[in-house]
Amino acid sequence: MTEAYPPFSSLPDEQRVVVTGLGVICAAGNDVATAWAAIVDGRSGVGRVTKFDASSFEVDIAAEVRGFHPEEVIPTKDLRRMTVPAQYAVVASQEAVADAGLVIDESNAEDVGVVFGSAGGGYGLILEQERVLRERGARRVSPFLISHMLPDASSGHVAIALGARGPNLCPTSACATGTTAVGEAMETVRRGDAQAVICGGTDEPVLPVHLAGFLALRGLATDPDPAKACKPFDARRNGFVVGEGAAALVLESLASAKARGARCYAEVVGYGSSNDAYDMEASHESARGPAQSIRLALRKSGLPLEEIDYINAHGTGTSLNDKVETAAIKAVFGEHAYRLAVSSTKSMVGHLMGGAGALEALVTVKAVHEGVIHPTINYETPDPDCDLDYVPNVARHGPVRAAISNSVGLGGHNATVVFRRFEG
Repeated sequence: MTEAYPPFSSLPDEQRVVVTGLGVICAAGNDVATAWAAIVDGRSGVGRVTKFDASSFEVDIAAEVRGFHPEEVIPTKDLRRMTVPAQYAVVASQEAVADAGLVIDESNAEDVGVVFGSAGGGYGLILEQERVLRERGARRVSPFLISHMLPDASSGHVAIALGARGPNLCPTSACATGTTAVGEAMETVRRGDAQAVICGGTDEPVLPVHLAGFLALRGLATDPDPAKACKPFDARRNGFVVGEGAAALVLESLASAKARGARCYAEVVGYGSSNDAYDMEASHESARGPAQSIRLALRKSGLPLEEIDYINAHGTGTSLNDKVETAAIKAVFGEHAYRLAVSSTKSMVGHLMGGAGALEALVTVKAVHEGVIHPTINYETPDPDCDLDYVPNVARHGPVRAAISNSVGLGGHNATVVFRRFEG
């Protein structure tokens, strides 16, 4: 396979890409400090569904965003035109840009891009307006429906809210969307199309139709205690938990970051993607797709396998996914797989769909920057098919030289991003 570009270590500062800002809205908290503290502590954000009456559903568990008040930071006239995923995206992006200390104005607006993904877009708006159509007729349907129900509404709103006039993309690759967004943002900076990119993912899947659909797929986790429902890599695992929210990262050329005197959390050094080309709902049991994605990301990074200390896994808690992902890690890393720390953020915040990979990338960046690997909670019973070090229940402290954030999506989509400790 031909290299897309040389390893990061040989690139000029204009093509090296660093993370300078972070922002998040999720069940663990509505800002990075709160969410990171909860995740490191192993506190679950999973509970009973409160957004609608789920008493008739076989499973009524979700990881909901709570205490979210977008009106505090988004003008009312703009808020009325935003779907909930767009609200999550804008607020998370505002936090990330502020964290980066990035001022976007006429001097640099065209050099700041947005790559913000969503697995499906304004689900809630579509359902609401379909009800309006049935009950009140076609003339009462919102004029904002078409432009705001689309997946790219969130990336558009982020650009409008922050004044970013550079390249604007909305990748959609199911559960791998957020990771794809981070990877494509890195590529955008590396090829010189932008000096900085606000990237991430957002989704609002805690809705009746989604819960019903996932129940029909028999994919949802259940447990008498909602906080213990998601059990990635555990032999007792029985499904995933639907989550919601968004995460945003500011990726920037090292040259730009240095010129601004910006703090660099980590360097983004590799990105790979692949497809199983097998089935819309299930990964191929050979683990060929995820393994290919990881290999490509590592090949582009130029890092030796032995320098990877941590993998933030897709780790949904479904029987097949966790088994396949474990097999992919072993296929790529060989014996080093048993020296890696592997953990699942979804055990605490659920599955954010289009936002999942972005949140997990953010958590991976924090692990590299702070030298803390968060736990996989609810891990009690080892599974012979899942025999790696899943950092059970308690966070681990120590240097993390380089780490991988990995995603596997419906439709066979796989995406991997590699982060390295920033050393100037």
